[in-house]
Amino acid sequence: MNSIKFIAAFLFVASVAAAQTAPPSDIATIQQNFKKLDVLGSVLYVAAHPDDENTRLLAYLAQEKHYRTGYLSMTRGDGGQNLLGNEQGELLGLIRTQELLAARRVDGAEQFFTRANDFGFSKGPEETLKIWDKEKVLSDVVWVIRKFRPDVIICRFPTTGEGGHGHHTSSAILAQEAFAAAADPKRFPEQLAYVQPWQAKRLLWNTFSFGSVNTTSPDQFKIDVGVYNPTLGKGYGELAAESRSNHKTQGFGSARQRGSSFEYFKTILGDAPQADLMDGVNTTWKRVKGGEDIDAGINIIRKNFDADKPQQSVPALVKLLAKVSQLTDAYWRAQKTKELNNLITACAGLWFEAYAAEPTYAVGGQISIRSQIINRYGLNISLDKLTVIQHQDNAGNTKDFFEPEAQYELPVTNKTIPANELQTISNDCVAGAISQPYWLESPHPIGVYSISNEGNIGNPENPGAPIVRFEFLIEGRPVVADRKLEFKYVDPAKGEIYQPVEITPPVTANIVAKDYIFNSKQPQNIEIKLKSFTKASGSISLKPLTGWKISPEKIDFSGKEKGDEWSAVFMVSPMDGQQKTGVLLAVTTANGKQYALGLQRIRYDHIPNITLFPPSQTKLIDIDLKIAGKKIGYIEGAGDLVPEALRQVGYDVHELSEKEIMNGDLSGYDAIVTGVRAYNVNDRLAIEQPKLLEYVKNGGNLVVQYNNNNGLVTKQIGPYPFRPVNQRVTDENAKVTILDKQNPIVNYPNTITQDDFSGWVQERGLYFVGDIDPKYQQVLQMNDPGEAPNSGALITGNYGEGRFVYTSLAFFRQLPAGVPGAYKLFINLLSKPKTQVNP
Repeated sequence: MNSIKFIAAFLFVASVAAAQTAPPSDIATIQQNFKKLDVLGSVLYVAAHPDDENTRLLAYLAQEKHYRTGYLSMTRGDGGQNLLGNEQGELLGLIRTQELLAARRVDGAEQFFTRANDFGFSKGPEETLKIWDKEKVLSDVVWVIRKFRPDVIICRFPTTGEGGHGHHTSSAILAQEAFAAAADPKRFPEQLAYVQPWQAKRLLWNTFSFGSVNTTSPDQFKIDVGVYNPTLGKGYGELAAESRSNHKTQGFGSARQRGSSFEYFKTILGDAPQADLMDGVNTTWKRVKGGEDIDAGINIIRKNFDADKPQQSVPALVKLLAKVSQLTDAYWRAQKTKELNNLITACAGLWFEAYAAEPTYAVGGQISIRSQIINRYGLNISLDKLTVIQHQDNAGNTKDFFEPEAQYELPVTNKTIPANELQTISNDCVAGAISQPYWLESPHPIGVYSISNEGNIGNPENPGAPIVRFEFLIEGRPVVADRKLEFKYVDPAKGEIYQPVEITPPVTANIVAKDYIFNSKQPQNIEIKLKSFTKASGSISLKPLTGWKISPEKIDFSGKEKGDEWSAVFMVSPMDGQQKTGVLLAVTTANGKQYALGLQRIRYDHIPNITLFPPSQTKLIDIDLKIAGKKIGYIEGAGDLVPEALRQVGYDVHELSEKEIMNGDLSGYDAIVTGVRAYNVNDRLAIEQPKLLEYVKNGGNLVVQYNNNNGLVTKQIGPYPFRPVNQRVTDENAKVTILDKQNPIVNYPNTITQDDFSGWVQERGLYFVGDIDPKYQQVLQMNDPGEAPNSGALITGNYGEGRFVYTSLAFFRQLPAGVPGAYKLFINLLSKPKTQVNP
């Protein structure tokens, strides 16, 4: 077995995080990289969410001005809605992280995050900064600034609230405070073992004109970012559209914009720019000692560069690399060394990647690695060293800034790389740490992720994911570049597909349901689906939980092979008459070690596969729940988990097709429910709506969940007028007043009291309704602190023999979270009494 060397290494955010399969090496990319090599300047853009960034400006800064450009998003967009599927919260944050990385691959910027969690819409920075734990998130912003060392910092939003969302305003407040704190050695001094204080030249606000809010003015500093780049064959409005269109879960597909387009800036701190964004900042090689000679060398190489024979520039580039490696400025030495290594391999026609033989390996197992290299121009190139670098499995115990890193040096027998012959080197190494996203390794409060290893903060992905480092000798000089260890296969329809390698626990355990509702003392079967990723023997058990009886104590398994799947069933029941909830944890002992992790995979064509290992747990809910009716028709919206929640309590839920709505007999359904934002994303509802209202008129019960006020496919959602508006109650603990205590919705079949609004998550509701016709009854009233009471969260009206209900309450969050009162109220919405008074 290859020796393992543990080191505590300081890794710049851009190093391992940017490791990838072979980057583009076309002539346009090479020419762009030559220009970037000659620029020593950096800009950091700061905002709150995925999609907040100004992609046109980022593309202009990165690819026209060639600055090192980054986007620091406070959050991963965890609190938004998903137009593509039913992932919410942390899962949505994982998807939007990948969408941001896809956007950055287009516009050329780098991506960073803080530990802040997007907990949903916030009406002001006071709430946001309290929930985020301001000092922790501020330390993250300072950490990124000290590592990235931006000359200029740009905010998307102001501190004065014009951005609307409390997260937006908070991002500007944090950027403003971090501008000074990053330069102060007394602030967050624990970071100074790894970075130095850094003072940016200026902090600007990128003013905007959104809808009725215009914060630009003619006297502000401005830049025309709509210029055309002939090397790329595109303007930055075109690049921006391609970048922004990666935000697919938000439906942000954008048209390409062409022609002049100005961005405006207001100076917040530091010297105001007069003629250029970088006024007062030396962005040439004169910035560093010894840089003049390097600058002259770059100019000569660029002047002599032959696009038909890029390999002729390699000897001069290698000599330039030797000079760059002697720089005393560690930051620019590291940045320009990395750029030169990539430029040299591109000009040399040197292509190389590394693949795992299989997509999945258990931690501690042997990974079969196939490294491939081709020397297209036949230059004198040899492979000096091949190394696998990854973090080790430390069971989450590391509390220092950096986790242990393992390096496996792989044997290389034939070091000379012949001309234009694909070389394949086969090796193996031990799989290191489980590939759990680092911000999801531990439970966390509502506002911030709990990150044990603070050196990971800022990185968009796991910095310790396996990479293979190729060390070549070119013209006698070491040239080093990293490649992600990927799994590559061929799809008959799509061709070559690259996907991340999964490193898993030996055995995962997924409890079948997210919640189990107990409506009596009758026991329920808790089914657990297990999957083995190696040869395994052991047992599965449920951790004892006060107030609940669990049988059996454990279930053994043995002789399992990689890929085996099986089930284990436990019987669980409440032990006393006290209604309660509890979290039940499944613990797997496999090959002598304990794990309590499940397996979840997220698959979309527009992003790499996402794998995570959530806690193997479920929520037990013991409530007195009465159910009327049985059969529910469901019309899909933007994606939610409400159908699964209804099935858990015993409903027969059928997802309705257009054919069934238009031509079928709907009278057999006790209720029909439309998914969240259905009237925004399903344009066929404009055609189907008369049939649904006819179903109501004939005695049916139609429950419509919230819709955005913009982009409705029909203005007449209900039998009588009302209008969704952009009003919400974001405080999940806001007092709820029952206005109509006699209304069946709060009495049948469950009696709803104030207690049923306890324990709600993220928000009460969103996009309440206004201009409500008097034929509707307004059932509930609520408001955020300091605001007027709002009665637009739940309306109901009789129509013919049936009932229509519209609710803006966030049931799509409450039911998957197992909120007992939300279950009771939603079941009431589905349960129309047999008799009613018609208007």
